[in-house]
Amino acid sequence: MNGIPGQTPQPSATHARRGTRGLLLPALLAALILLSACQPPQTEQQPPITVSVSADGATQQVSLPAGSTVQEALEAAGVTLGSLDRLSPPAYAVLSDGAEVTVTRVQEEYTTHTEPIPFRSYLLPNESMPAEEKRLIQAGENGEQEVTTRTVYENGVKVSEVNLEPVVLRKPVDEILMVGVQNPFTTISIPGRLAYLTGGNAWLMEGSTANRRPLVTSGDLDGRVFSLSPDGKWLLFSRKSARPAEQEINTLWVVKVDAASSSPISLRVANVVHFADWQPGEEYVIAYSTVEPRPTAPGWQANNNLHLLPFDPEKGGPGAPTEVLETSSGGIYGWWGTTFAWSPDGQRLAYARPDSVGLVDFDAKTLLPLVEITPLNTYADWAWVPGLAWGSDSRALYLAMHAPPQGLTSPEESPLFDLQAVSLSTGINVTLVPQTGMFAYPACSVGEEENGEFSYRLAYMQAVFPLQSASSRYRLVVMDRDGSDAKQIFPASTQAGLEPQTPVWAPEAGSDLIAVLYEGNLWIIDAASGQTQQVTGDGLTSRLDWK
Repeated sequence: MNGIPGQTPQPSATHARRGTRGLLLPALLAALILLSACQPPQTEQQPPITVSVSADGATQQVSLPAGSTVQEALEAAGVTLGSLDRLSPPAYAVLSDGAEVTVTRVQEEYTTHTEPIPFRSYLLPNESMPAEEKRLIQAGENGEQEVTTRTVYENGVKVSEVNLEPVVLRKPVDEILMVGVQNPFTTISIPGRLAYLTGGNAWLMEGSTANRRPLVTSGDLDGRVFSLSPDGKWLLFSRKSARPAEQEINTLWVVKVDAASSSPISLRVANVVHFADWQPGEEYVIAYSTVEPRPTAPGWQANNNLHLLPFDPEKGGPGAPTEVLETSSGGIYGWWGTTFAWSPDGQRLAYARPDSVGLVDFDAKTLLPLVEITPLNTYADWAWVPGLAWGSDSRALYLAMHAPPQGLTSPEESPLFDLQAVSLSTGINVTLVPQTGMFAYPACSVGEEENGEFSYRLAYMQAVFPLQSASSRYRLVVMDRDGSDAKQIFPASTQAGLEPQTPVWAPEAGSDLIAVLYEGNLWIIDAASGQTQQVTGDGLTSRLDWK
């Protein structure tokens, strides 16, 4: 080997190239293997498929790439679907070779026609007419409705026909026939005018129980308001609304009583549930309170408001109402509502609601509580409001009071109720009768002067079962205004009791006659002698007033 002594020999260029090539070949081979591993596998090309498409009475074969859907088959066949057409299989389904696609053409057809709505006939028993005699009160008239028919066709063949909900174009008018029935009851003389509600119609007796005539025969009086004016010449009443109850509960009307025939007059007031009445001593002024209809129980939300509405008999219509109390929550259980009662002299208006009783301050337009009441928890969709009555001298209020419980019962759940009197002169609150029941509904007779003192009597309802007074029947009791000389007068203890109600005294000073409803009929009781007389027998009487 040639070289310089003391130095390491260097490889030649030829040797260097051979060494490099030896290193590159294995690396290149590894790269080729890795690259081949990253390439997708080579698949064989799938042949196209052939499917049949049936539509509009014809079937055609179409060729599609494998994996095509029903929608692609329709496009290939040039078939367009309507909005109602049905497809089998569904548009998103993937087809296989030889599959069948079926299109069912669906069409709708609407036709409209009118048809009559038959009127209904109602018979009103009248005990003042000869037996079997009939009198047409209101002629019947058919209504009219529009009926739309929906017909469905599949591939031109009718498969269904359905009538849709009809649209009432004109409501039918019911035929009302008055039919005479024999009156088996003894006729008695009565003072003043006695109006009563039977079968949704208003009737009047005057002078005698045999002298009867209809006032309103529309059959739609709901009984929430039914009051004669202080002079007995007009009847204030409410009637069911023609609109759905969740939109409007009822409407307020008046009708002239001392006319042989008179048409009701609308007061243009709606949704009166708890209170509307004439103001004594004023020339036709009506106080009323309203609610707002609700679809849920009890069917309303009380406004707890108060308005005064003048009525002009000469013009035959109402004036502009004056707001006395604006809409408010009404205290505890105020959703149920507030009721009111005029004093006999018309100078003051008392109110009653679940948590208090008091007076309306017309100047300040607010309420002045006299008695705070522990509200009753009914655990139901109704609230208890104490019955309220004025003494005939307009100096005292009588009411049912929610009494404290006995034992461990909470005050709100106490089943005890007492009849109490509140003197407006002294402010003293006195319990007259304990455990009368929650629906005592006191009422005072028309008073008279005796030895320089104003004298009157008090009638009220006594629960047969005072501890279950919400569901108990009641008996009529009469006593002196101070609670003395109490007598249970109707019905007899051997008979079923009365439904809760406010008894109505005759409108004559010193009279002992009281009118009540028993088993759906009108009865008149002489509180002095205890004698009773049934007056009606149709079982449909539900309200009354006597002026």
